[in-house]
Amino acid sequence: MNGPLMWVGFIALILILLALDLFVFHRKAHEIKFKEALLLSVFWIAVALLFNVGLYFYEGKVKAMEFLAGYLIEKSLSVDNLFVFIVIFSYYKVEATYQHKILFWGIVGALVMRAVFILAGVTLIHKFEWMTYIFGFFLVYTGFKMAFAGDSEMDPSKTLVLKVAKKFLPMADYHDKGSFFVKHHGKWMVTPLFIVLLIVETTDVVFAVDSIPAILSISTDSFIVFSSNVFAILGLRALYFALAGVMKMFRYLKIGLSIILAFVGVKMIITHYHKFSIGTSLGVVMGVLLLSILASLAFPKKASHNPAKY
Repeated sequence: MNGPLMWVGFIALILILLALDLFVFHRKAHEIKFKEALLLSVFWIAVALLFNVGLYFYEGKVKAMEFLAGYLIEKSLSVDNLFVFIVIFSYYKVEATYQHKILFWGIVGALVMRAVFILAGVTLIHKFEWMTYIFGFFLVYTGFKMAFAGDSEMDPSKTLVLKVAKKFLPMADYHDKGSFFVKHHGKWMVTPLFIVLLIVETTDVVFAVDSIPAILSISTDSFIVFSSNVFAILGLRALYFALAGVMKMFRYLKIGLSIILAFVGVKMIITHYHKFSIGTSLGVVMGVLLLSILASLAFPKKASHNPAKY
């Protein structure tokens, strides 16, 4: 695996899918309704599963299961991103028409940054085996922190990227038809939409710090890790529009994610003494996700009479 043709073919496939998304599915800026988002989510999941089937016949059962486990972990952890996107878009009052554009270019940037992180992580683990302990303890710590963090939300006005942007970039207080840049009195300026894009990009860097080590606990094959990340991220926008209105229903999902992070962290720490099979890891991830979703539906959070604040 990992031959040049495999990588070239995969990157070509991703470029085709991105072009299809930008120039066919969303050729014109428009508000994405629930039905369209649901169909797009099914499309991206189907593409990922078809790719998984191809891996099964081309590389065998183990690689296919590694991809599926990595895809599920990344997909589940990305749900946290969706909560943050809601806060960011609400705070900056981003029109629904332009949200997909921001998420699209945010995803493109995320793919590049994930590739760098994955290459660095795989290299570190292969060269320094003791790094698995560092990653493992970090994931266990992150899991406990997530479990007991409460429901506090980020404040977009206090992000470092906004403070830096205000200091170094000329900023306009409007945008022209969803543009990231406008020319004002002969001078180019960034728009509020560009600032939102920067915040989305930096947010993904923060989430990648958790998700990349988690997937490295499943496989250190750079192609498996990267491809599972890519397919999970590609479907993130559609998932956002499909679940934006109902995500708060899944009150126990964060607990489930914290358990998954702690599990893969322990898995990395004891990997030199005991190896969990891919089937076991996959079963734990799927089981915890299913139980957390069912618990959320069975014991919904009581409605609050206070208006939501972002």
